[in-house]
Amino acid sequence: MNAFASGHGSHPDWRMALSMATAQVDSQLAPQSPPTLGFVYFSDHFAGRAEALLAALHDRWPGVAWVGSVGVGVLASGVEYFDEPALVLLLTGMPRDSFRVFSGAQPLAGFGAFSALVHADPATPDLDELLSELSRRTESGYLFGGLAASRNGVRHVADGVWQGALSGVAFAQDVTLVSRVTQGCQPIGPVRRITAAEQNRVLALDGEPALRCLLRDLDATADAPRTLLPKLRSTLVGLSEETEALLGRGAMFGADTRVRHLVGVDPAQEVVAVADHVRVGMRLAFCHRDVQAARRDLVRICSEIRDELSPDLDRMVLPAHGGVDGALHVAERPPAGMESRHILGALYISCAGRGGPHFGAPSAEAQILRHALGDVPLAGFFAGGEIARHHLYGYTGVLTVFVGG
Repeated sequence: MNAFASGHGSHPDWRMALSMATAQVDSQLAPQSPPTLGFVYFSDHFAGRAEALLAALHDRWPGVAWVGSVGVGVLASGVEYFDEPALVLLLTGMPRDSFRVFSGAQPLAGFGAFSALVHADPATPDLDELLSELSRRTESGYLFGGLAASRNGVRHVADGVWQGALSGVAFAQDVTLVSRVTQGCQPIGPVRRITAAEQNRVLALDGEPALRCLLRDLDATADAPRTLLPKLRSTLVGLSEETEALLGRGAMFGADTRVRHLVGVDPAQEVVAVADHVRVGMRLAFCHRDVQAARRDLVRICSEIRDELSPDLDRMVLPAHGGVDGALHVAERPPAGMESRHILGALYISCAGRGGPHFGAPSAEAQILRHALGDVPLAGFFAGGEIARHHLYGYTGVLTVFVGG
């Protein structure tokens, strides 16, 4: 696979921001390796100029296929632009037969999709079902990406500017990826099994009224609302299917855990309502956002990716899906000719609720990535929800690296 090149810029005029990013990309691209695929992420200050931006990209790099999205912020290697006018670019010259851009106007029919990057409008009806269907149409079942986030109109890009539904780019099996999910919340109580539920209402946990369990975890009582309400507002819910582990390493949520908002309680019936459909048999743990836990978990997934690519470990990432930790398949011993692999470029999609001050300082999340991965070409955005496998997540980051020799 060819090398990647990246660029970024911030300016009230999108043309100036694009000019800054273009100059950086031009300084990195090799003349003998013209780009074929580009990723563009832009803050919602430029949402209304998405069509003009895409036209300018096509003029600057004729023949390049473009995918991307709007976000409330964007990021590149070591830098974040949160709530300001900015854009980031990532280009690569991978063979044209190894990817296929898709949208409502460009179906995936006839292409052997192995994995796929997906951007979607969060208001799309039955989005969970659409993601599951798309996952089934890829050989590995692995999707990664995020939901567009904007205060000025949602847009996502796939060789056109789209509103509604989903779009993205599918990759063939010869495009080697490693993708991981990092969580940003810490459980505050034990993992319990849902034993009674109706739609989004959790009636009982381990046979006990759900609200009673929540109050115990919060060390609160229902007869002290002035004390209870602030605690409820800061409480979230981690959910996992019955067959999937809720907790991963170090008492952190595992990659299959979906964090959802707590939307209400009923003291009379001792019921808890959450922002998702729940059913009997699911695992549940109440949780809080936790800055230090989020930082540790982000460092962990970066370290694991580096370890998987290290020839000293005598193992290698291959393009096949597997494992509940969100990685693509890892062979115990690399085939001949694959002993030295490294990161060519990376995409990182983080929840808007993690960006900005959540990590403690401007650009802190992006700087953790650069420190852990090195100064590799990277692009991403702050999303309204994150996609990994066929799940929608919240308060997570999805890191995907492209691997080459």
